[in-house]
Amino acid sequence: MQWTLVIPLKPLARAKSRLSDTASDGLRPGLALAFAQDTVAAALACPAVKDVAVVTNDPLAGRELGALGAHIVPDEPGGGLNAALAHATAVVRSARPESPVAALNADLPALRPLELARVLDAATEFRRAFLPDAAEIGTTLLTATSGQELLPAFGQDSRSRHRGSGAVELDLEDVESVRQDVDTGNDLRAALALGVGPRTAAAAARLLIEER
Repeated sequence: MQWTLVIPLKPLARAKSRLSDTASDGLRPGLALAFAQDTVAAALACPAVKDVAVVTNDPLAGRELGALGAHIVPDEPGGGLNAALAHATAVVRSARPESPVAALNADLPALRPLELARVLDAATEFRRAFLPDAAEIGTTLLTATSGQELLPAFGQDSRSRHRGSGAVELDLEDVESVRQDVDTGNDLRAALALGVGPRTAAAAARLLIEER
């Protein structure tokens, strides 16, 4: 089974506000874009992924992620994260109604293609499944196989909400790169310890220069 991944990305100017204690206002948009670029590049290199759709209204992000090979879906509802995911899933399935779809966070800069493949392969056993984040509170990946609604419930305590919605929680070892999203400075340090993609590494180097 090959999946279509749907990756939501808010306007870069508003992204990663919780990194304010680590990065200045001038650097946060670049960090957010770098996270998304490394996430998309790794996802497209995953053997279990057919294609990637990024839902965003940010022009720069659209150009840069489109150049990597992602399909850009405008965030037409403008109703927040879950509305954006539902809209993008509908767009994807209007072209391929039977496509299995997975929602993936845009802030997984340490993402490794083979670890993502392990998670997606495990998800094929269930109608809907999800992977909790490293903090074990949120969600980094939500899947729906052919004919199943995605029913995204991202946001605060999404792990418990996705479990409550009937999605199966995937319990896998050695998939840290798929679980390590970046919201805070501590998250960024954890991702850097795992080994991030080249764009995040360059952005983090600029951050270190700013701190000196």
